[in-house]
Amino acid sequence: MKKWMHLLFIGLLAFVLTACSSNAEGKKAKENTETNSSQTEQQNQAKQMEEMQKKLEKQKMDENKTVAIVNDKKLLGSDYNALLASTQTQIQQMGQDPTSKEAAKQIKEQTINSLVGQTLLLQDADKKGYTASEDEINKQLDASKKQFKSDKEFNEALKNAGLDMNQLKVQIADNVKFTAYVDKEVKVDAVTDKEIEAYYDQVSQQGSSSGQKPPKLEDIKPKIKESLEQQKKQEQLVTKVEELKKQANVDIKI
Repeated sequence: MKKWMHLLFIGLLAFVLTACSSNAEGKKAKENTETNSSQTEQQNQAKQMEEMQKKLEKQKMDENKTVAIVNDKKLLGSDYNALLASTQTQIQQMGQDPTSKEAAKQIKEQTINSLVGQTLLLQDADKKGYTASEDEINKQLDASKKQFKSDKEFNEALKNAGLDMNQLKVQIADNVKFTAYVDKEVKVDAVTDKEIEAYYDQVSQQGSSSGQKPPKLEDIKPKIKESLEQQKKQEQLVTKVEELKKQANVDIKI
């Protein structure tokens, strides 16, 4: 928007030059001031983002540090760090500063709990015989590769994520097992029309209070249903993790 206004101002300035040179000089000075101000603002924002990123990096654990032991399985800092970024993003989306002391404590607790819960669920999946075939792994691997323009770009992204191909395949296998496990073991009640309507009314009221016109119910009903299904499944997963914890040996080291 500022750039568009800047271009518009230049056009007006050219017109004014034909009428009064002194007035034009004044406007040109204003233009330079606005441009310098915009550049300074962008530089300040870039500096703030860089400083925040440094603080977020400090929340990482040493990759070889044992952060928890779950049923004799050691969880390392590298495992913790793999989940950390998504937790930091969630905190930011909630409108909190992820680098504040309070938020940092919340991020640490949420990340280690997520890691422990994920481990318990995968251990239960292994115990109940869930596996990932080579075909399933390769299928997901191919789907991941298709998101990139070339093998070089894919390998670069893999390197930036701190993974090699074998580690990626292990993660894909875990994802295949986890998905199958959740589909079979975590049952939720069907979402009712009444629940969808109640959710729609709530969202509509929030939108109306901010001056936004809500879309029609029939236009977003499938999305609401999907969202509520995911919410119910997440609640059941939390319950499942709590049940597994009661039967497990969990030793958190951080």
